[in-house]
Amino acid sequence: MEQNAAAPAGAGVIAQGIHTVKSRRSALVAAIFLMATSAIGPGFITQTATFTTKLGAAFAFGILASILIDFVVQLNIWRIVTLTRMRASDVANAAIPGSGYLLAILVIVGGLFFNIGNIGGTGLGLNAVFGLDPKIGGAISAVFSIGIFLSKRAGLAVDRFIVFAGILMIVLTLYVAFVSGPPVGDALFQTVLPDTIDFATITTIVGGTVGGYITYSGAHRLLDRGMVGQEHLSAVTRAALTGIAVTGLMRYVLFLAILGVVASGVVIDTASQAANPAAQAFQAAAGDVGLRLFGIIFWAAAITSVIGAAYTSISFITVFKQDISEHARNMATVVFIAISLVSYLLITTPPAAMLVFVGGLNGLILPIGLSIFLFAAWKREDLMGGYRYPRWLLALGVLVCALTWYMGYKSAGTIFGLLGL
Repeated sequence: MEQNAAAPAGAGVIAQGIHTVKSRRSALVAAIFLMATSAIGPGFITQTATFTTKLGAAFAFGILASILIDFVVQLNIWRIVTLTRMRASDVANAAIPGSGYLLAILVIVGGLFFNIGNIGGTGLGLNAVFGLDPKIGGAISAVFSIGIFLSKRAGLAVDRFIVFAGILMIVLTLYVAFVSGPPVGDALFQTVLPDTIDFATITTIVGGTVGGYITYSGAHRLLDRGMVGQEHLSAVTRAALTGIAVTGLMRYVLFLAILGVVASGVVIDTASQAANPAAQAFQAAAGDVGLRLFGIIFWAAAITSVIGAAYTSISFITVFKQDISEHARNMATVVFIAISLVSYLLITTPPAAMLVFVGGLNGLILPIGLSIFLFAAWKREDLMGGYRYPRWLLALGVLVCALTWYMGYKSAGTIFGLLGL
């Protein structure tokens, strides 16, 4: 009898262990795709199309440089957030009193600008698929995003949708890259030895990948799912690197797809009010089918970025109200999306220019947050439970931080000039 009684108990322990492993894996996948799909937004696609048109194969070097910078930035921020078990703004306040409020304001403002561009991206995507007016398409998509946050299981809905949309984007872009027939040899050569180096370009695409709110999105998702402390450090490290690897792969494949079109002699409009560089490239590569595929990719990229920007930006309001409930956060997220939609409907800056600008803006915000986090890792090991932060990673972080400050200084005028004010 004792053996029979023990069997179900043992089975229960095993089942619980399997559930825990699956839950952890689900949390890591969700964090990776939340970060990656937040980065792979309409701004990401428009920036890639614009800079490929401008620089040709030399843009490959900018992609490589951005990926190396992104690895160091994300690895430091994700590790520090999960080790301290605190949101980014709380880490900042603990390291330098008051800096968390500054970081929260910068991220929320940057996230709002980004979301205006994201909603515009959903409109451009539906325009390519169905011919809808971009303003109407943007409004429909914003309402769809609001519906996700109003659902009773908002967290699960967000996780599942972003994973599906992320995989869809990569598969469809691979197809278009194959069809466009890019000069792969030249692209690989200029990845290492480019004809030209453009700091504003690198700042913008770094900002569009890990700038502003984006790098905090996956870290805060891990925090919400309990993936914290030294016991989860190796898994968090792998997730941070995988998120950047997925984003870098998508950027390079998209670059090759558009490079094939540019190298064939097709002239792509990047400056007019109606300019949609990526749509032109996809249509040139694969005709009307390419245009429809672009619309699906662009909409998926934009809608996941609307969700990611809203979720992460609002996660920073906890620094102003620590005891805010999950329901209240979801309602604040709904309001954030609604404000983004109204701003999009009223704004007159061309959508393509806005999408490039917001990446640059987040690139300018990046060094501020990174500086604060590196200071926390250097001076406040007590916040990490006595964990001695690796000095080699801290040194790499300092080098990258100095580089992002320099690039921001060199490119700020160019970036704000994109608004045409």
